[in-house]
Amino acid sequence: MGLEQIYTQIITENSRSKEHKYTLKDATQVEEGVNPSCGDEISLQLRVKDGVIEDAAFLGDGCAISQASASMMIDLIKGKTVQQAKHLTDLFLGMIKGEVTDDDQLEELEDTQAFQNISHMPARVKCAVLGWHTLQDAISKAEKPTESV
Repeated sequence: MGLEQIYTQIITENSRSKEHKYTLKDATQVEEGVNPSCGDEISLQLRVKDGVIEDAAFLGDGCAISQASASMMIDLIKGKTVQQAKHLTDLFLGMIKGEVTDDDQLEELEDTQAFQNISHMPARVKCAVLGWHTLQDAISKAEKPTESV
């Protein structure tokens, strides 16, 4: 079995997985993401404590690529610090844009490397990055100091 077939299998299996698809109790961050061009939707839920993503889950509807990418992203960021999650997000988005090609750097992305060649399908790029952009938004909002009234 070739590498492309293995990656296709990884994406297919993760798109069907329910492991991370549920409502997260005690979520400290909930961020909605929508891809208006195809209708993919995600509600990313994080429980962050002391700068660590203790748990994460998502709900949503969409194509296999958006659902698999969100599920695999959660696998990757659970237990990581917010700073590590930001780094992984930058790596993933850089990989998708073709800006990050170093094998050692890509190794940090584990199974999410399966999306490396998605740029050859421009219509699917937004699907693959929906969860990651939603994570960026959630982290950005979590880092802003709360305003006092």
